[in-house]
Amino acid sequence: MTGSPAGAQSAQALDLPSPPGGDDVKVLIYTGTAGEESPAVDAGIEAIEKIGRSGPAGQRFSIEATANAKVFTNAKKLATINSVVFLTGAGDVLNADQEAGLESYVKAGGGFLGINDAARTEPYSDWYTGLIGARPVEGSGAKAQRATVEVGDRTNPATKSLPLEWKHPDKWLNWTENPSGKVHTVARVRESTYTPGTGANGADHPVSWCRDYDGGRSFYTGMGGTAESFAESDFRTHLRGALLWTTRLVRADCKAAIDSNYAAERLTKANQPGVNDQIGEPHGLVTAKDGRVFYIGRGGKDASQPVVTDWNDPDVGKGEGEIHVYDPKTKEVTLAGKLTVFGNKGGGDELVKVEEGLLGIELDPRFEDNGWIYLHYTPHSKLDRDKQMATRQVSRFTYNKATNKIDMASEKVLLSWPVQVHSCCHAGGGMAWDSKGNLYIAVGDNNSSQFSDGYSGNNPEPNYKGVSFADARRTAGNTNNLNGKILRIHPEQDGTYTLPEGNLFTGKETAEGGGKTRGEIYVMGVRNPARISVDKATDTLYAGWVGPDAGEASETWGPAKYDTFAVITKASNRGWPYCMGNKQPYRDRNLPDPSKPLGWYDCDHPKNESPNNDGLVNLPPVTGNNIWYSPQGGGPDYPRNAQGVPSYKESEATYTLPWLKGGGQAAMDGPVYRFDKSLSSKTKWPEYWDGKWFVGDLYDDTQPRHAVLMDPKTQGEGGIPVHAESLKKIVPVGQGGIRNLMDWKFGPDGALYVLDYGRGFFTSDKESALWRVTYKGGAATPAANQLVRR
Repeated sequence: MTGSPAGAQSAQALDLPSPPGGDDVKVLIYTGTAGEESPAVDAGIEAIEKIGRSGPAGQRFSIEATANAKVFTNAKKLATINSVVFLTGAGDVLNADQEAGLESYVKAGGGFLGINDAARTEPYSDWYTGLIGARPVEGSGAKAQRATVEVGDRTNPATKSLPLEWKHPDKWLNWTENPSGKVHTVARVRESTYTPGTGANGADHPVSWCRDYDGGRSFYTGMGGTAESFAESDFRTHLRGALLWTTRLVRADCKAAIDSNYAAERLTKANQPGVNDQIGEPHGLVTAKDGRVFYIGRGGKDASQPVVTDWNDPDVGKGEGEIHVYDPKTKEVTLAGKLTVFGNKGGGDELVKVEEGLLGIELDPRFEDNGWIYLHYTPHSKLDRDKQMATRQVSRFTYNKATNKIDMASEKVLLSWPVQVHSCCHAGGGMAWDSKGNLYIAVGDNNSSQFSDGYSGNNPEPNYKGVSFADARRTAGNTNNLNGKILRIHPEQDGTYTLPEGNLFTGKETAEGGGKTRGEIYVMGVRNPARISVDKATDTLYAGWVGPDAGEASETWGPAKYDTFAVITKASNRGWPYCMGNKQPYRDRNLPDPSKPLGWYDCDHPKNESPNNDGLVNLPPVTGNNIWYSPQGGGPDYPRNAQGVPSYKESEATYTLPWLKGGGQAAMDGPVYRFDKSLSSKTKWPEYWDGKWFVGDLYDDTQPRHAVLMDPKTQGEGGIPVHAESLKKIVPVGQGGIRNLMDWKFGPDGALYVLDYGRGFFTSDKESALWRVTYKGGAATPAANQLVRR
């Protein structure tokens, strides 16, 4: 056998029926060991025997336990076995013929379950290493410790009935090579809940996994290292599910989390020189029910085109916001329309560059019938060059399906509002619908934070012709201003809108004299919500936004730049510019000297006392956010004093989300995937991802590109994710991949569509592209016609 000790004789494969075992379901428990037998062995045998005798009659089985490895050369015996369980100790326990017999059994379609120390068995066999999936670090798992298991697979029979967070004492093995992505991981152990010791695997520490292997089915769990484990009902539930699959009593998908089962394909070609014929400066996408993908270019032209930055020039910042359509039937791209926008002002510092332009796109819920498209943009025609003020608006246009063109003359302006454009950035732009026909509009807060050293962005003094451009209390923190908000309106047939019940304000509040609120506001206190999404199954709103620029926390001013993601279950204040993350406050600034600090903001009772505020002074309490990350790490938190103010000392920081960190960060919220069983598609993502929320970042280094599981009981009040797994090899990062993720949405075919911004800023380049990520792993196993007792 491959990897066997020198001098081993070649062994003869066994002739076995395919698949072995029948309706008289039998499980063979092998307990051989090269050393002293563990006390867990007897407990394991007893537990598996009880599992086999209990449960529905159609899922019961008998067992046979043996420490005699000769059973693996007995073809007659193996032919009757539905699943082999290795409840073994460490060491080389099979000779060449016995190992060949086990290999023959698996290749014939047999099932295998390895438990705990089974990962230390057959150390010289490469084939067995593949069967198990990973090898433990020497010395790990020496003592039992209570830890939290994150149960990420909510569909597998071994995990679907377990709690999301499972408190379980066991001996936790560390892996010499992390198997994630090569196996289908169903559960991970959270290292922060115990002492992992030498060779710790970090935030991604698989503990149970499965996969189809060499013709058969293999399930492994690193749990079961103590006799007490087998007495626990949840662990027996775990083993029962694994045995149901390995014995062929039920089917399971053990392919969905394996990276190689996904394919990323670039759909658009590079633009022709000087022409955005394929794609503009990528800034958002949406898919139609017939599979077409509509995607927008913000306004930056091809790099060869001139950029006007002089405010005295009537063409300052003039660009073209483009709407392209990709047709999957023809695989061709059409330029469906374009708008003249204020948004092509190039790079430079925050008093030069601009991020306005064509910012968002959505299709009407009845788009297939009415052809209505909603665009969120900054028209150049409404630019006030003297005061350096612009107008953002959401307009409805009509699309002609036959010509693949938008009738630009059909525009109906639903909503518009003023925005200062003397300084950059953070225009927001995303839009999304709920099931009631309400349109959510993400509006950025484009005030500069550089005049407050990258912290709160609450310096009231800098202004241009009387309009502050460095005080986010004028905008995001203002109940009477639509910037730095997520709006919610109900568009009507005639191109107007009404206000749904349940927004943060009605617009008719009489507090503090009245006239100080806007009824369109659903969420206030967000900085740059470029992407938002609504879960089709629950109508829950999901959002992500970019933080300010401070590279590290300050004991004087507050938290570092936090990019943020939030599950928003009701109208709320998310904090900016008073609080960030999990209600971590900033400090107020003095006047007439804003470089001098005043008191810390009160996240539970925030007040807007800015001289630039025309809204309420007394604001709604801040709701904590679910995910936040800084250059130092994910979910930074600190000890707090009696007033609830964090210490902001790096030496005292705790990172509650160790699976991510930032740097040059730009949060890009993604969708919640919903699996459609009725959809006939060979490329749709599998049910494993159902209910998982996709969170990402424009950049692809240490920033998030993950699917996370939330706890519905805590998510609305800032509960952090229960489980996260990387998508960086499925939605590939790095050279030749999707390096700058600008938007991502699932299409009607169940595939994931992704916009890569490209490698330059404020322009399109040869790497700007639309991609599609499809699943190619195939159906669950075993095949339906191989199930026993079917």
